[in-house]
Amino acid sequence: MPYTQLFYHLVWATKNRASLITPTIEPIIHNYMRTKAIGLGGTVYALNGVEDHVHMAAAIPAKIAVSTFIGQVKGVTSTRFNQEYGGDTTLYWQDGYGAFTVDGKRLPYIIRYIERQKEHHRANELIPILERMEGETGRPIIRDQAERYTTGYEKWLTDMMALSA
Repeated sequence: MPYTQLFYHLVWATKNRASLITPTIEPIIHNYMRTKAIGLGGTVYALNGVEDHVHMAAAIPAKIAVSTFIGQVKGVTSTRFNQEYGGDTTLYWQDGYGAFTVDGKRLPYIIRYIERQKEHHRANELIPILERMEGETGRPIIRDQAERYTTGYEKWLTDMMALSA
């Protein structure tokens, strides 16, 4: 059996960015999302959002494609919500999503960012790249300069050894 640590920051929005995720609906759909993610073998570290989109920090098993994981979480959530609570409010998701890999050392920062989504949006203190849900052509990929990987090797090695203890 393989051993993996695959952490993701996932983001997706309601169809047409409709403000459907009210304080009444939010705990219901978050429960559906969390239940499906765990049912797929994932681990949910944080789940939050605002009226028109959701952020999730999760570990996804290597045997499941990220697109499959997100598609199933979105699909089950909207289907169950619409069957059980539909009527005046029908929940649909946009087709796109954002998926960002996160290393274990930075996972706590992503968890905190997700847990404070409502505060960040109220104060307009957002990290634009972490709010993206669809690809844009012509945008550069964020990369550290190569020398940043080699100059802190001893610190990195110490940190990695501490994680293994």
